Amino acid sequence: MKSNHEKYLLLLKAMISLNILFFVVSLVLSGKNLHLSINPFTALSPSTNVLISLGAAGKAAVNSYIGQLGTDYSISQFDKDSIRQFVTTYWWVLTLVTSNWLHGSLLHIVFNMIALFQIGSLISAIYGFDRMFIIYTLSGIAGFYLSLVVGISVTIGASAAICGLLGAGFYFGRAQKNSLAGRAVSKMASGWILSLVIFGVAIPNINNWGHGGGFAAGILIGWLLGYNKIEYSSVEAGYEQVEYIKKIEESDFNTLLSSILMLITIFCLIFPFVLLFLF
Repeated sequence: MKSNHEKYLLLLKAMISLNILFFVVSLVLSGKNLHLSINPFTALSPSTNVLISLGAAGKAAVNSYIGQLGTDYSISQFDKDSIRQFVTTYWWVLTLVTSNWLHGSLLHIVFNMIALFQIGSLISAIYGFDRMFIIYTLSGIAGFYLSLVVGISVTIGASAAICGLLGAGFYFGRAQKNSLAGRAVSKMASGWILSLVIFGVAIPNINNWGHGGGFAAGILIGWLLGYNKIEYSSVEAGYEQVEYIKKIEESDFNTLLSSILMLITIFCLIFPFVLLFLF
């Protein structure tokens, strides 16, 4: 029988695999417009138009997609008008979810998936997978919504959601600052935050609004949901004593909310392909 930790890692790997799948799909759909460059920041980059069609967030991305909706397809006029009205009204909402699973280059997805595995594993241990997924999804939505409000043109990537996980970790570290586990998580979160700040200043086109919004949302959601009850035990690990989070508690509410968010995510990821088929 698999332990909770093994189950969390399996689910986390499924999230990473889904990100990779959508990156590969975006490359395939880009066809001859695929960007091949010796620049590591843009090497193996999908077409911007494809990313917009798959649900990139941002003011220009949303307006561009709505403006490019085709008119030559074989469904009734009533259905055509209904679909167009729905997309025109709610496409921006859908992109708050879909953009979290899209990436703009090979380096972009590699960096984000390494971060997701390392940080997601830790946050799953602290909060449980259900709460980790809730924090991840809602923080991504918050980061992309703030990006839309401030007028970011086009934005994608899992980093806003990952910053939400960092925010939840930062909250745990502050709340448990007198424990070894709390101090270790706080140190880890601070190191990642510093790296993101440096990247945000040094590298152009980094969505710092998305990162900041995701981080703030992660702190708030981590506080609202709470973390697992902790039973501390010290064991020898190298040269120091470390504490393990031993008791996992997931409420029915967390499981229900996580399941609902998973279904919403699946719908949002599939819907752009339905539109590609219809339009």
